[in-house]
Amino acid sequence: MDDVDAVDGTGAAKVPEGQEAEGTGQGGGTGGTPAPHDTPHVPDGRDDGPGAVDWAALEHNYGSAADVPELLRRCAGPDAGDAEDASSELLNLLFHQGGWICSAAPAALPFLLRLAARPDVPTRRGLLELVAMLAHEAGRVPGRFLDPGWPPAWAAALPAVLTLLDDPDPSVRSAAACVVGSCASPGESTLPALLRRWRVEDDPVARLDLVLALGQAALREPAGAYAGEAHRLLRGLLDAPEAQLRLAAVHALAPADPGLPGRRLDLLLEAVRDPGVALWRRAGAVEAGVQGVHHWTAGLLAGPAPGFTLGLLADHPDDEQRIGGLAQAGSVLARWRSPAAALLPRVAARLDDPAAEARYRAAELLACLGPAAAAHADAVAALLGDAARAARHQGSVGEAAVWALARMNDPRCLPALTELLTGERSGEQSGFMASGVHLPAADWHGAMLPALDEVLVRLPDHAGALLPALCTRLDPATDPRMLRRLCHVLAEWGPRADAAVPRLLVLLADDRTWTSAATALAGIGAAGAGAREPLSARSAGAGPDADLAAWAYWKVTGEPGPLLERLSAAGDLPPGALRRLAGLGPHAAPWADRLRALTTHREPWIRVEAAHALWAATGDTEHTVPALTSAVRGPAEGTYLPVMLPAVRHLARIGPAARAAAGLVRAVPAHDGRYRSAGEWRGFTQDEEFREAVDALLTACGVPA
Repeated sequence: MDDVDAVDGTGAAKVPEGQEAEGTGQGGGTGGTPAPHDTPHVPDGRDDGPGAVDWAALEHNYGSAADVPELLRRCAGPDAGDAEDASSELLNLLFHQGGWICSAAPAALPFLLRLAARPDVPTRRGLLELVAMLAHEAGRVPGRFLDPGWPPAWAAALPAVLTLLDDPDPSVRSAAACVVGSCASPGESTLPALLRRWRVEDDPVARLDLVLALGQAALREPAGAYAGEAHRLLRGLLDAPEAQLRLAAVHALAPADPGLPGRRLDLLLEAVRDPGVALWRRAGAVEAGVQGVHHWTAGLLAGPAPGFTLGLLADHPDDEQRIGGLAQAGSVLARWRSPAAALLPRVAARLDDPAAEARYRAAELLACLGPAAAAHADAVAALLGDAARAARHQGSVGEAAVWALARMNDPRCLPALTELLTGERSGEQSGFMASGVHLPAADWHGAMLPALDEVLVRLPDHAGALLPALCTRLDPATDPRMLRRLCHVLAEWGPRADAAVPRLLVLLADDRTWTSAATALAGIGAAGAGAREPLSARSAGAGPDADLAAWAYWKVTGEPGPLLERLSAAGDLPPGALRRLAGLGPHAAPWADRLRALTTHREPWIRVEAAHALWAATGDTEHTVPALTSAVRGPAEGTYLPVMLPAVRHLARIGPAARAAAGLVRAVPAHDGRYRSAGEWRGFTQDEEFREAVDALLTACGVPA
């Protein structure tokens, strides 16, 4: 490999996770191989040689790059564990999460490649993975986030990368192919070397990475005179005897021929369900097992068509294949509604799978689908006693079945929930989460059980059966977080939870627990009138807790005085205060001018809640309907934000005056994509709740879907 001169690095670049750079080897070529345990020469700003770099003047994700030379040295050290640690730290410093190319990256690039060329460096493949991440990011980010030192540094480094395609170590050749595939260099600069390597490459994993790199390089203009040869090679590989080469060829060709994966669905399924799929775990471009390859390949197929997923759900002797099929079914169902009709029977069929992980995932997916899966409730109930635990998840198969039955509103879940409330196993000790976990929507589905209170809150129809057990937990000794969550459940159950009032009055008298009790009493309403005096006393205090006491006093007595007094003294009106004003109805009329002004607020939540409060107080639709309508313009294009749900619910309460807004969402019922901003099971329930609200709005306004 030709020697690569150091650059002064004034640009921005990041290092891929887990990769770290090392210093340059002394001398030219590929850096030479120093004697064992020799310390590599890494310019550190104190050297007077031509390769000196003023690292302190450069920047990475955490500030000055003065710490980079020592990390580079450690990457080549004799301690493999320390070298890996240093590589990971370099990844964090130079790449972190991407988004820019820092000035330390072009300076580090030649040293990373010199280290990668040395057989004695334990982290050489990782260093190349870091280079691939930087090269990919450099071709993706806007120019203002690309350090100006990167383009010349990369141009100087490319010959060294191409030389590594012929390294004796196949894992290094594989990683070098990934670098070439990731970079933005035109095909005319990279295709000759890739094709030359292909003619002699005999390692099955390196061949896969070469095929993917050829596909990427052939797309980068100018592709040059070898583009035709690369294309013919890739087309020919569609009939290769090796299933994984055929799969690689589809991936390589699909960007230029998006319809190819759909036309060769049989090829895709044969390859991803073949034992040879294990090769991809060692391929630098993928590094994934069965589930990862399933998901990667599913990404070639646009839209909700379930054919590929149905193929993955077919029986297979390998547990991982069956589990992977369920994982892909979850990914499809999380994004689309229509595949449920075809996939639901196949998912339900896995409820008696010999693998606990498969049974768990099947039950969890039926829980996500909830009412739509109710026809399979008997099969789910048969798993209630299944104590087998899914190794990759917190929880047993039986607990996943409890959650599924709860989502179906099936009373067979109640005995297990009662045990969780009263038995030795608490919600924190079971497979149900200790507290709610909120993850963003993604194109994959993670099987996860909710928190116990998130299960209970969905069972108001069974409040009477669950209340005795729940009341046993209403004790000052209960963990405060659990107590708050259980009291929230009571508030959501409303008047149906009136049997809990005596226990709540005990909690109300305790300074440690009174706020939880007040929350529950406010939801229960008039049945909690026995709390009049203590709530009145607590509402006379200071701070937001006193506001809560005043709100609860209003809800249990119907007397707005304390709440009106506290709201009158309030400065800003955040969404919570606005919701309380809405709850006061006409009693909030004195705030009409302030509320009207807030209907044009830049913050959507404030705008929406102020509009609702103004309508509840005055019946004004002139200002409120436009403000609420402004929050529901996205669903027609499939966009969903959490603020849209209350906006649609408020518009439904307004009724015919909101007809124009109803017109904006009339296409929602027919839209196949799920309306969600959250991942896991929450995305399914968000979609259900939003569609129910839209149906109510369309009905209230007489607008047909």
